[in-house]
Amino acid sequence: MADIPDELIKLERSAVEAHAKLTGLDGDAYDVQWKVWRSAAEDIQTAVTAYAAREVATVFWPSLSMPTLLVMRV
Repeated sequence: MADIPDELIKLERSAVEAHAKLTGLDGDAYDVQWKVWRSAAEDIQTAVTAYAAREVATVFWPSLSMPTLLVMRV
């Protein structure tokens, strides 16, 4: 099993913390915090997707570069 990069852990913690801050809020405060949480959730999802793409490329096609892999997908 591969180690999870510290950056992914930090992004996940940020998203979880932002989500927890929604508790007890309402109105404009809720809307503002929801946007903060949504942005953090999008950041971790993007990072996990990119990490997974790199890991799959490394595991299954170690001799191919990412641009070659992307061309093959089209």
